[in-house]
Amino acid sequence: MKVDVAVIGAGPGGSMAAKAAAESGLDVVLLEKRQEIGEPIRCAEGVSIRSELRDLIKVQPDWIAAEVNGVRMHSPNNDNVSMTVDRKGEGGGYILERKNFDRGLALQAADSGAKVLVKTRAMGLIRKEGIWMISAICQGEHLQIVAPLIIGADGVESKVARWAEMGARLKPEDIMVCAQYLVLDDCIDQEYCQFFFGNKTAPGGYVWIFPKGGRLANVGIGLQGSQSIPGEPLMLLDRFMHSRMPRAKILQMVAGGIPTSGLMNNTTSDGIMLVGDAAHQSDPLTGGGIINAIRAGVMAGETAGKAVSSGDVSTAALNEYEDRWRSSIGKQIKRRYRAKNFFLKLTDDDLNHLIGSLHGKDVSSMNTRGLLSVLFKQNPKLLWRLGVSNLIERL
Repeated sequence: MKVDVAVIGAGPGGSMAAKAAAESGLDVVLLEKRQEIGEPIRCAEGVSIRSELRDLIKVQPDWIAAEVNGVRMHSPNNDNVSMTVDRKGEGGGYILERKNFDRGLALQAADSGAKVLVKTRAMGLIRKEGIWMISAICQGEHLQIVAPLIIGADGVESKVARWAEMGARLKPEDIMVCAQYLVLDDCIDQEYCQFFFGNKTAPGGYVWIFPKGGRLANVGIGLQGSQSIPGEPLMLLDRFMHSRMPRAKILQMVAGGIPTSGLMNNTTSDGIMLVGDAAHQSDPLTGGGIINAIRAGVMAGETAGKAVSSGDVSTAALNEYEDRWRSSIGKQIKRRYRAKNFFLKLTDDDLNHLIGSLHGKDVSSMNTRGLLSVLFKQNPKLLWRLGVSNLIERL
């Protein structure tokens, strides 16, 4: 099979890259190793600000499991602070049905002209005379795909990045290790996303409850990889469930990892671009990556359209993508990486003080950056003690 662009991985970043490249007139193939796009779900499925998603794509009703209008933060000493936004405001979030969402984006790529191949696993890459050759297994049969340009959107353990020798493996401190249950419980508050902090609850991370409507919720945990041992995420999540949600019925379980490393040195090479988790574009502080992956996918697809049409897919020609995402997404990732390293220094007493300092403050319709600014302005002595007194300016 000869194409202009091969996109490996049909998550949000890959599908949007395939869509944008196809819309520019290129012959595009989108490969997904699993037989069902969107399965299994390895995601908390949350988008913190509805307007961010609506600005990028036309949201379909069946993509949304629930809309939430606030966040509740729980400190280690069981204090909690609720932040509520107007129901008609832009600050509320979506909890997605990722299976429908991912399939919907792949359908848009197909409608734009991309060829979608499911149950197709890329097995290796070889570059000869300026052309990439992908060795793949498509529904049990060998398939060779020839393309001048490859977009790697194949997740945190990206084989494309490894084959192209574009990045070292992530260190434990650069990964958030996660486990999550889909649960059924009558006591779930469907209005709020909830976050539970504490070094005994979730070392270097947090537990979340994301309501999905109909008495359902995603309940998960993310731990700093350097502060975790094999099996610990599931053990701590079970402890949380026993303590906080003893009557909940578990319907599904998933586990995985999220890059929280900050910026990669390079996400482009001759005939290669990386997108989403493969490019370490997730938020180092929260682990969220859907919005960044979609944005980066569009940028990569648009860059592909120009590069392939001009006949130049060199690293220099693909630097447009590198420059675009680093000047937007990249700046946010740098800020969040600094904030992440700050929070890793906090004791439980520090966390109690930080969350308690939000009582009585107006934090409605506030994004993560705004919330962090309020936290830090309320606690300047803590910044000084930890040696990061200029962190507010750097956010």
